[in-house]
Amino acid sequence: MAPHELRRPFKRPAISDQQKRRDLSLLRQSQSRRDAQDRARRLASTIISFQSEQQLPDEIDPIELDVPESEPEPEHESPITIYDVRQASKLRGAEARRWFAKQLMLPEWMIDVPPNLATDWYVFARPAGKRCFVVSSNGITISRLRNGILLHRFPSALPSGSRKNSSSQSYSILDCIFHEPDQTYYVIDMVCWAGFSLYECTAEFRFFWLNSKLLEVGACDAPSTYHKFRFSTVPVYDCDQQGLETAYTGATAYIKDGLLFFNKHAHYQLGNTPLALVWKDEKCSQYVIDTDSKGEIPNQQQLVLELLDDGRLATSDDPAIIFGCLTGDFIQKTGLRAGNLLRFAVNDGGLCFVDGRLERADLHYLGPSNRARTFADSYSKIMFQYIVRHSPLKIEHILSSIGSPDGGGELGINDEEMVG
Repeated sequence: MAPHELRRPFKRPAISDQQKRRDLSLLRQSQSRRDAQDRARRLASTIISFQSEQQLPDEIDPIELDVPESEPEPEHESPITIYDVRQASKLRGAEARRWFAKQLMLPEWMIDVPPNLATDWYVFARPAGKRCFVVSSNGITISRLRNGILLHRFPSALPSGSRKNSSSQSYSILDCIFHEPDQTYYVIDMVCWAGFSLYECTAEFRFFWLNSKLLEVGACDAPSTYHKFRFSTVPVYDCDQQGLETAYTGATAYIKDGLLFFNKHAHYQLGNTPLALVWKDEKCSQYVIDTDSKGEIPNQQQLVLELLDDGRLATSDDPAIIFGCLTGDFIQKTGLRAGNLLRFAVNDGGLCFVDGRLERADLHYLGPSNRARTFADSYSKIMFQYIVRHSPLKIEHILSSIGSPDGGGELGINDEEMVG
């Protein structure tokens, strides 16, 4: 089927179980109560005390640095996610990057339009820049990238963020994107404020507090002696037609890098979650299709998978999606080991789906991945990159789903469209 002949009816078979996992995530967060206050305190202490002299390799691929990748859901935390401050401060290299990456709430890529988008979701334009944690404690403010590298150490107007407003009992944690052109921290979420944990608060409440509290303390004011960098909120809209159009086409003070969608009922979940979604096209992002190490778009889509003990090739999802298997002879010949991250290209055979599930993947081995990589690609990232090359989910499709009777729908791609 030629690309110009593709038509996208209102509802089509989904190409993933993204909606099922959204429902499961909401159910899990309502059934499980964790010690969120202790988790917030541990994270703040670790980010402040983590040895700044560590030279962790930064990510080379600019897309991978700014675009979230998938980690296992928090319900299946590995021991590395529960280190206390003394243990986490001793981590190095890949272990340190894994620990810090697991502390962020990372959105999946939108490959199916969720139902009730107009009533249950927010949308806003994502600022282009470096995703980071900002922690204020004991009279200092520190920002760290998602791989643990120290970004800035500075005084701020945040609670306990400078000697002027220091308190040994107070600390705050903000989820930010540092926007280089205007040297501003754009706050996209609030994890803890003045010692009060917001991990188990809904996005609706967190966004309300975010906007009110930052203004109260003057964090959005111009830089000064005790406030080196300006903080700013981002305009957040209900994801009805007007809100989506405004987020997509409206002017912003920052360079846009796609749209972020947040379920209003979602807690701040560690790692990857289907209750937050990222979507891009050429009109709202400079980077839609992933580039290679030279910054160029390759002719074939490239993806990174993890080699398991039995030779299978897995995504970073939990549970993982299997894309194929390497023979024992090939593994022995190339000297590969379980846990290696490997880069593949998608051949002309493409990805084949049956009943919404991956049935076959035509892959070509390219070699080991960049050593700075911590995780394999997520299924949603691979699928978004695939459909954007073959039959992209367009803004018109999302808008049309909002106008439907149920306020959304599992708008997907049918099997024929996704083969080759």
